[in-house]
Amino acid sequence: MDAERIERREGDEMIRMTLMDGQVRVMMCETTQMCQRAADIHHATPVCTAAMGRLMTATSMLGVMMKGENESVTVNIKGGGPMGTVVAVANHGDLKVTADDAQVELPLRADGKLDVGGAIGHEGYMTVIKDLGLREPYIGQIELVSGELGIDFANYYTVSEQQPSLVALGVLVSGDVVLKAGGLLIQPLPGCEEGIIDQLELRSPMFADISREMTFAPKEELLEDWFRGMKPEVLERTPLRYHCACSRHRMEKALISLGRSDLQSIIDEDTGAELGCHFCYSYYNFTTQELKELLERASRE
Repeated sequence: MDAERIERREGDEMIRMTLMDGQVRVMMCETTQMCQRAADIHHATPVCTAAMGRLMTATSMLGVMMKGENESVTVNIKGGGPMGTVVAVANHGDLKVTADDAQVELPLRADGKLDVGGAIGHEGYMTVIKDLGLREPYIGQIELVSGELGIDFANYYTVSEQQPSLVALGVLVSGDVVLKAGGLLIQPLPGCEEGIIDQLELRSPMFADISREMTFAPKEELLEDWFRGMKPEVLERTPLRYHCACSRHRMEKALISLGRSDLQSIIDEDTGAELGCHFCYSYYNFTTQELKELLERASRE
């Protein structure tokens, strides 16, 4: 595709492509809109917006790799930082995120950048749970390296999936506005020539500040510039969005799953119940009578 321009499109999406006749896999995404949506939902501070945005961006790459319609991936970060646990879930192009505390404020780092590693912490674990629709999900876990997440995801691919990878993540924030967000994943595949790997290493400084680069040029132009001479070929483009699939029906199932004893205890209090979603802050109210009906269902099931 060196002689062709990659078709330009607006909005959040994942571009999947190969280099050098399939010797290298590349994924690049723009995630500006869904990061803004997450910031608005969680009333996040700039550093927390950057942290949640980076996590969603990296998780979206795992999500679009899933094959089945009902497959999903959950990434759980427990780094010991003031944000607490941060969780992102991807179902193909649908993403959502939550954090124990998205209102954390920290001073900028010495280089003037947001201290994402300080907010998340680096003395903990990243857990990746892939639900493939089988009886047991696949679970991979690694120790966090920096809490900045780019290095941590690269380490996950190398250690848990035996796939050396370069991962660049960026969220550029001004106040409560996400100016640009996106990410890049580069993976030399088995049998990739050493000379190609050397070329990628030489070009890697170009990807280091990806969100700022994306403010100067569309992602399609960046891909053409970064990989000129490496025969980039686009395989697939997947729209991305912030989307939570919570519903009243799912909350009913959650109440039933408590068991008859716990459900009866809530009924005895005669105050009803309110269940909230941590990902989108939707709330679902159940009267005592509705809880009694759920108890009858639980008894039949």
